[in-house]
Amino acid sequence: MHAFDVLGDPVRRRVLELLTEGERSAGELTETVRREFDISQPAVSAHLRVLRENGFATVRAEGSRRLYAVDTTGLEEVDAWITQFRSFWTGRLQALGTELARGRRAGRRAGEDDAGPPG
Repeated sequence: MHAFDVLGDPVRRRVLELLTEGERSAGELTETVRREFDISQPAVSAHLRVLRENGFATVRAEGSRRLYAVDTTGLEEVDAWITQFRSFWTGRLQALGTELARGRRAGRRAGEDDAGPPG
């Protein structure tokens, strides 16, 4: 499955968002996702399996618990694909940064002019 097919599902995106906050148990993930999306526990398990099998999540056993964490492998595929488009916005973002800096400098100068000479 292509990385964007994996990320195209809002449930899987939500699970990844939850995992960015740190490792979570399968039970915690299931509880949150079931409440937010009104889906069954087997459906949540299927989404977790898709994330695992496609390099977006890892799982480790801790006693009877299964703890999930973000796996960056799948995200690297997304980043590689996006990289080919990065040049379209990098120059514009740099120009925006330059304009913002000019605006801040102009604002500081205007503030100095308004203050008048020290008295």
